Amino acid sequence: MTEAILLVGGKGTRLRPLTVHTPKPMVRAAGVPFLTHQLARAKAAGVEHIVLATSYLAEVFEPYFGDGSSLGLHLEYVTEEEPLGTGGAIRNVASRLHSGPDEPVLVFNGDILTGLDIGALVRTHESTGADVSLHLTKVTDPRAYGLVPTDDTGRVLAFLEKPQTPEEIVTDQINAGAYVFRRSVIDTIPAGRPVSVERETFPELLATGAHLQGMVDSTYWLDLGTPAAFVRGSADLVLGRAPSPAIPGRCGDRLILPTATVAPDAKLTGGTVVGEGAFVAEGARVFGSTILPGAVIEPGAVITDSLIGTRARVGTRSVLTDTVIGDDAVIGADNELRSGVRVWCNAHIPPASVRFSSDAS
Repeated sequence: MTEAILLVGGKGTRLRPLTVHTPKPMVRAAGVPFLTHQLARAKAAGVEHIVLATSYLAEVFEPYFGDGSSLGLHLEYVTEEEPLGTGGAIRNVASRLHSGPDEPVLVFNGDILTGLDIGALVRTHESTGADVSLHLTKVTDPRAYGLVPTDDTGRVLAFLEKPQTPEEIVTDQINAGAYVFRRSVIDTIPAGRPVSVERETFPELLATGAHLQGMVDSTYWLDLGTPAAFVRGSADLVLGRAPSPAIPGRCGDRLILPTATVAPDAKLTGGTVVGEGAFVAEGARVFGSTILPGAVIEPGAVITDSLIGTRARVGTRSVLTDTVIGDDAVIGADNELRSGVRVWCNAHIPPASVRFSSDAS
């Protein structure tokens, strides 16, 4: 297998305000755009040619990654004028593929952080003679996911919608968002209209007797669709819990990018990242959080499991827990924000304006 399709067209609505100015795959995780980790892992698995299916803010990808030569890859970009869904996006880029009809093509989503053994998925695909092979992972609570039961040989039996009752939970296996397609199968997807591989392509292939193979790989897996998940994924990359060849530094409790400034007595732990040109002042404490480039954390601020946007500012003694601060926003001194609060880009919260307790200290 030498080529892949990477689906990076989603709007990332659940991640706003992070995705107001930046497409989800380009939001920084562990110091680099998340997409960098996926490209590096594909390269490590032997992929040479990747076609990126872009749509939302499509113009930002190519200026950053170019032709991919700096990563040892050949990258191409195809932009959807109208969103086409997962299947439609795959079909829309098919003309850029070089593979023969029976050769494998890797397809993966731009918002999944995983430790999947890509080579093992390809070997499973080839050894079983499958038309499509799917990475499956096991989850403790499958109610939020579509279920994918398989037989004793791993052959997929059905694609079930999110279970509504306990009786409908027939397996803990879910679609983990990475596939290997036989090249000829991609050409059977209808062109020029929205298509979902999960709801249309895969069930129709099963109905016509195609061989869909599941491979359970329960190494690290995380859907980065929410701000809390994205922050956790970045921290797990820094801590070494999630594998990536693209982390710009050593794994450990913190990652400080070049040109960032951190006061000697500031405490950074839990996989915290401080981006280029950011400043963390004296007495600040930051745990498991991402500080994007150019952001400023003023003295005594306490930040936990949060993401601070590009050029944003968090005021003296403010306490932030499980919050997202948009680009260029300003949080004045002595505020207390927590429990999933999102502050939009360019917003300005005056000093001592918001708190959840009677004493923010």
